[in-house]
Amino acid sequence: MSIENELKKIEEYAKENHVPIMEKEGITFLTDYIQKHSIKTILEIGSAIGYSAIKMALLDPEIQVVTIERDEERYKEALKNRKIFHLEKQITLLYQDAFDVELNDQFDLIFIDAAKSQYVKFFEKFKKNLKKDGVIISDNLNFHGYTHQKERIQSKNLRQLVGKIRNYIQFLEENEEFETTFFDIGDGIGVSKRR
Repeated sequence: MSIENELKKIEEYAKENHVPIMEKEGITFLTDYIQKHSIKTILEIGSAIGYSAIKMALLDPEIQVVTIERDEERYKEALKNRKIFHLEKQITLLYQDAFDVELNDQFDLIFIDAAKSQYVKFFEKFKKNLKKDGVIISDNLNFHGYTHQKERIQSKNLRQLVGKIRNYIQFLEENEEFETTFFDIGDGIGVSKRR
């Protein structure tokens, strides 16, 4: 099995089926960060078809990823993809709404990449699962460039969604418990650490 070929197949499936997976620069930033900071335990909110969980788990056989997905079709696809890479021991897939998930584990990294409108709630719910010196990484903060150009959006739904992402950015900027560094990489990434 060629890992690169199998990853390409997932990328192609995502494109054909309009499944949002991380942009190239974004996933490179994330995997580099994990390696540089020797991160071993990861909680991912929003598995989609398992692409980022697989990319993270492939970095090191000691890495453990718990990932949550509420869409049945995507969850099944993620199970299939996990099996192709023989990562059953490293990736735990939970088929649930993240708000129904109760975890007692502590993680080095919490990666938020699910329903954009719920980012503040995800952050607030799962920060208790973050190790003292852990980090929360949020993806899609630029949202295809719309976050900084709300006025060019025609659709009311999209405008509301972008408004919620902007609220989340403001929530991070004003957060007294966490300090966030923003990176204009991929679709916009925030890295939040406890102060």
